[in-house]
Amino acid sequence: MAILRKFRKKIGWKLRKSKPDYNLSPIIYSQLKPFRLPLVLVQIIMIIGTIGYILIDDFTILDAIYQTGITFTTVGFGEVSPISHAGRFFTITLIIFGFAVFTLSIAILIDTVVKGRFFELYKEKRMLKQIATLKKHFVIFYHNEYTIQLAKEFRQNRISFVVVDSIPNLEEIAKQYGYLNYINEEPFSNKAFLKSQLSVAKGAISLSKNISDNITLIASVRLYEKDLQRWPYLIISNAQTKSDEEKLIKLGANKVVFSPSLMAKRVSAMAIRPDMENVLDEFLYKKDTPIDMEEVFVKEDSWLVNQTLKEIHLRDRMKVSVIGITQKSGKFIQMPKGTTLIDANCKLLLVGNNKGISKAKKLINKKEKPQSIENVI
Repeated sequence: MAILRKFRKKIGWKLRKSKPDYNLSPIIYSQLKPFRLPLVLVQIIMIIGTIGYILIDDFTILDAIYQTGITFTTVGFGEVSPISHAGRFFTITLIIFGFAVFTLSIAILIDTVVKGRFFELYKEKRMLKQIATLKKHFVIFYHNEYTIQLAKEFRQNRISFVVVDSIPNLEEIAKQYGYLNYINEEPFSNKAFLKSQLSVAKGAISLSKNISDNITLIASVRLYEKDLQRWPYLIISNAQTKSDEEKLIKLGANKVVFSPSLMAKRVSAMAIRPDMENVLDEFLYKKDTPIDMEEVFVKEDSWLVNQTLKEIHLRDRMKVSVIGITQKSGKFIQMPKGTTLIDANCKLLLVGNNKGISKAKKLINKKEKPQSIENVI
């Protein structure tokens, strides 16, 4: 085993632990505490009954235990051996106490089931074991219409995720919208992080419509990340205003979706080039598509500066199209023409296959114009 561990360590292979980060067992055991009294009373009655039959009617130990058992449970099997008058009086007393203990046990059982959380905790423990098998998943915080749509896209693209929210009816919502993994906890709490296995997640997504919720969540995740001393999480959030978007990015979000701006850009693209929007819906947003989209920054020393789009031949040579340009000022140009000039510090929104976009990025990052664009690797 020692040699195997050294070999795993040398090649960087670690076994995936499937044990949940949050242990519910102590809480479940605490729910069973009320049963301790009936169990103790049963043992006491069994001991007293066994000793009584041995002393009163000279039973063997095995016969005494058997007689006590059938008397205590009132199964009515009769006497294993003739019992004296004193023994019968003892038997009646044993039956009365046994019935009292049985009644008490039933009352405690009903009270525990009605008032306790045993079955809820058991279901939650099964969920935690299921979540513990995930790795490189996303934890989506807060349930709303954004979460519903995102969960649908994640399922279609086979991306594992866990939904976290503190709303009381999360279980019904999860069944309705297909959340296979969900945690009912306050999103920014340490319990939520542990139960959702955030320690091995790829990233966190905060989709609250309240900016303060998103701020708290981002700050909490970054602090948790420092405590774990792990690689940075990919944190994605949403914002309702441009100023909120800027705040979230400054506070540590990697990406912020500004919903009104995103909708306006898409509607504008539909109005300008309806055919291009159809292409995006058919290929770019489709599951298992070879087409990808990426935004590439143009540096000041790039040879592309002051060149037109048609002069760089991305579409002809690399099968990559520029469907948008974000200028340094923040202005977005949808579906730019071939005569559009490329400015320094702008961003080109590229659409194409992975290989083509990879070549285009290397071409854009070059300081001098290559003699042959076809040779860009």
